[in-house]
Amino acid sequence: MSTTNQPADVASIKRMTVFRASEAHDCADKMPFVGVDESVVTGYGKLAEVSEYAAEGQMVRELFAAPGENGFCLTYAWFKSGFMVPRHSHNNSDCMYYVLGGAMHLGNQVLNKGDGVFVPVDTPYSFQAGPEGVEILEFRNATQFHFLFGRNDETFWDKMTDAIRTNGPNWKNETVPPSQRFK
Repeated sequence: MSTTNQPADVASIKRMTVFRASEAHDCADKMPFVGVDESVVTGYGKLAEVSEYAAEGQMVRELFAAPGENGFCLTYAWFKSGFMVPRHSHNNSDCMYYVLGGAMHLGNQVLNKGDGVFVPVDTPYSFQAGPEGVEILEFRNATQFHFLFGRNDETFWDKMTDAIRTNGPNWKNETVPPSQRFK
């Protein structure tokens, strides 16, 4: 007979769990925006100029989330060619990205298939998908966390708007790579 030193509620939560890509779902509700100030409002106003394309540039699906706010979660994301993610940070969780395909431009670093990056809690970052887009897996040690905007000045929002204006018309023709099709 085996015994455990874990409380009954923890022992019942931590168990082997199978998850399926076909059951992946949008996870926007788990990452509320905070730090929305005048610069963010102005920036999103600029993005309105290219709103016909803006929603086409990304697909983010939660593959797995352990029960509870501080559980482990795994997310798949595909950002189409040239898509930019605003500078932001997350409270409540460290994060690690693993590049499945394409390229992620992170500052002066280019991460390709098999590369990754660890982002500690509250660390601001931004990235841009390469010319063929980028597929990533995101590993996080929390299931609820904020998307806290930070230091996106007018120059950044102009760059993001230009990236959408330049790449957006092609996004409708870019399809999810066959390795990661979700129904």
